[in-house]
Amino acid sequence: MEARDTDFLQLLDGRKQFSVPIFQRRYSWEKKHCEKLWNDVLRLGQNRENPSHFLGSIVYIEPRVSNVSGVRELHVIDGQQRLTTLTLLLVALSRAIEEQDNNIGITPEELSDYYLNVRRTDESRYKQLLTQHDKDTLIQLLENRIDYNAPPAASSLRLLENYHFFETELQSANLETVYNGIQRLRVVDIALDRSHDNPQLIFESLNSTGLELSQADLIRNYVLMGQKPSLQNRLYEEYWFPMEQRFGDEYTDWFDWFIRDYLTLKTRQIPNIRNVYDDFKDYIPKTTDTENLEDVIADISRYSKHYVKFALLKEDDPDLLECFKNIDDLRAGVARPFLLEIYEDYIQGNVQKSDLIEILRLVESYVFRRAMCDIPTNSLNRTFAFRLMAKVDKGAYLESLKEAFLNLANQSASYRYPSDAEFKREFLVRGVYNNLRRCRYLLCKLENHRNKQPIHRIEDYTVEHVMPQNSNLSAEWKKELGENWQKIQEKYLHTIGNLTLTGYNPELSDRPFQEKKERKPGGFRDGGLRLNVSLVQMEQWNENAIQARAEELTEKALRIWISPQ
Repeated sequence: MEARDTDFLQLLDGRKQFSVPIFQRRYSWEKKHCEKLWNDVLRLGQNRENPSHFLGSIVYIEPRVSNVSGVRELHVIDGQQRLTTLTLLLVALSRAIEEQDNNIGITPEELSDYYLNVRRTDESRYKQLLTQHDKDTLIQLLENRIDYNAPPAASSLRLLENYHFFETELQSANLETVYNGIQRLRVVDIALDRSHDNPQLIFESLNSTGLELSQADLIRNYVLMGQKPSLQNRLYEEYWFPMEQRFGDEYTDWFDWFIRDYLTLKTRQIPNIRNVYDDFKDYIPKTTDTENLEDVIADISRYSKHYVKFALLKEDDPDLLECFKNIDDLRAGVARPFLLEIYEDYIQGNVQKSDLIEILRLVESYVFRRAMCDIPTNSLNRTFAFRLMAKVDKGAYLESLKEAFLNLANQSASYRYPSDAEFKREFLVRGVYNNLRRCRYLLCKLENHRNKQPIHRIEDYTVEHVMPQNSNLSAEWKKELGENWQKIQEKYLHTIGNLTLTGYNPELSDRPFQEKKERKPGGFRDGGLRLNVSLVQMEQWNENAIQARAEELTEKALRIWISPQ
């Protein structure tokens, strides 16, 4: 390793090209990062007493052999974000000098020749090449052949937005001050020798001043960094890039969770989400030979196809998608390692589609019944991670899984699958409105059960209390409920018997029961919801009516949230 303190512009000068390897993350600096850099540059340019400003380090791997073009291709390991951002500033400064015809000590041609391009006609002319996500956009900016007001669909928006920021700021700035500030920026120039230095170890230990690396960034670099460039390209193009495409814009948010759930499935241990990278390194040590490494990456890539189907709801089969949406509505992320294994077995033909649907209904029902029975959730992760699958006979998949569910109570009462009797008892009396998301979910499920005209946009509806929440009830409501109206309101207000869905919540408000029933538009009779069929048949809304409706809905709930008979 060779490290030296140098001027940033001196780092760029010469016949060299800073190439960002394909496995590095995309350009991701935001406007706030550019604003900080811009203010630092202005402060340096305006205050001659500040000799310099330290930006951080630029770490790259020196080539073993010289490029035939005579341009040294340096593979950037750390520092690409600030390197790219300063390149955008230099491009914008070059254009501003030309447009304003200012003499600031350097011409646009000199800026280009020294710090942006090399005098060649092939791709080695550019001082910086980014990954394939951002490469074309930067080149188009360098060549001034992109309209950032109407960019191509595949353009890198971050590059365009940040270039536009600098272009706008330069219109009112003193260009000589800006150039003076850039001249006084300094970096630590760190050149690594691939044959002697460990790029991954150095990469991990760097305390960068840019964006914090995600676990996904670290994992990708761990897998690909240090491999021969030809192998890097193949592993990335065949496996890693398709994974990124599957996750799409949600890659950053979801990939860490995917690896956590994948490792849980493979190791039967549950990693801490903040330490997924360390557990991944234990699972795939650096001593892994190339062939085995490719097998593991191929396996991860295959499981990622399953994961996006149920976690990101990208399933093509509408029957399975409905099941996955129901589980997602319950926020049952703890079930994902289990779903990974089940879905893999489905793809391999070990589980028929009808059995898979019933298994998914059992998962949904298990989570929901436990929530309704107020059973603590802290045992669910281990239940789904290994307790269930340890008991499954894959030759009799569905039946053995049902038995495994029923036998959970033998291990501990806190693992139990609530029986029909327990579920019914709690469903009748539990206040469900306090968890509004779960309340909307269960009302929607009750409405849509075997309904050929189901509700699809639950967000169009709100939860309506038939008997109002207002503690200061009107005289009409007190008469409706009877002399024990206070006790009835306190006991039944948030229970299932007193709740329904409506798109007219403000209009119904605290109106008397008969008005809520008959109002047009928006009354219970007018709404066309199945939830209200028995409700509108009631002549009076009192304790008996609430109990009767609760009984009706509870019987339906037993058919929706099934038990493993």
